[in-house]
Amino acid sequence: MKKREIDHLLSWFYANKRDLPWRERPDAYCVWVSEIMLQQTRVEAVKPYYKRFLEKYPDVLALADAKEEELLKYWEGLGYYNRVRNMQKAALQVKEMCGGTMPTEYDVLIELSGIGPYTAGAVASIAGNEKVPAVDGNVLRIMTRLNGDYSNISEPATTKAIRAELMKCMPDNPGDFNQALMELGATVCLPNGEPKCEECPWKSACKARKQGIISDLPVKNKPQKRKVEERTLILLSGSNGIALRKRPTKGLLAGMYEIPALQGYIDETEVLEYVKSIGYHPLHIQQLEDHVHIFSHIEWHMKAFMLRIDEISDSMKKDERNDFFFVKKDEIMVKYPLPSAFAPYRKYIEQEK
Repeated sequence: MKKREIDHLLSWFYANKRDLPWRERPDAYCVWVSEIMLQQTRVEAVKPYYKRFLEKYPDVLALADAKEEELLKYWEGLGYYNRVRNMQKAALQVKEMCGGTMPTEYDVLIELSGIGPYTAGAVASIAGNEKVPAVDGNVLRIMTRLNGDYSNISEPATTKAIRAELMKCMPDNPGDFNQALMELGATVCLPNGEPKCEECPWKSACKARKQGIISDLPVKNKPQKRKVEERTLILLSGSNGIALRKRPTKGLLAGMYEIPALQGYIDETEVLEYVKSIGYHPLHIQQLEDHVHIFSHIEWHMKAFMLRIDEISDSMKKDERNDFFFVKKDEIMVKYPLPSAFAPYRKYIEQEK
């Protein structure tokens, strides 16, 4: 990459960069928090979470000392909850090994939990002015198009080669350069739909544009077909509140709370029979709308029923399959983190007395 191309990119960036909250305070902690939140999540969705999270956990020590359930509640809706669990693990490492000061050196950052080469590069370059690239999907797409390169971006060798190419030409303001590439990929050299080539500072240098192969690039592996799981949700409402269940400590949505569910689709009669079999007496049942929630490799196709049950007796013997506990709706809203998979049904919880 030639110096004039870098200069064109930076000039374009300074004239067109978006006003993003994490750019107001580009210290290592804030850059790190924003980069983790932005993984697989849209910028507009992240903005309110970022502000709220920093108000609650303004520095790495506050994050290290956070209670896990409270932390998960502040992450609620962002999904991929292992991200924030790893953040807390990293914060504890920083507290123990770095005296509570978030490092800016790439070689130190890469050793922390949940931080890979891209995030380490972003933090080190933006907060520490270290001349290291930050190569993510945006950068891989831009560089393969710029170079007219048919290398498969799903292959580690391609990432390694592009990282090496960028390492050779990092300017004296590496943080701005990396952010400019991120910005270009987010707003111009788009992953879906037609890229805005006429707005691109590299339009005259882009080999893919010259050769008419932009739609062919980047080359990557086809995504795996997601597994479909059918589930029947059971919203039990009684005098003690709404029934929740805690998920296992490992696996999908580990340690989170959920609306109890049965595997497969079952009808109203079967739901009533099941609820009676675990010791509850339904007074009213209502079928709710169906919803689909998509995870990275799994789709939940959900049916749902809401049941009003009579007063729950603590002395009533329950079936061993019943691992529910009842929570008042106000507590659910402020204390118990419910994954976004259940967001379509929160309105039924909120309307309960």
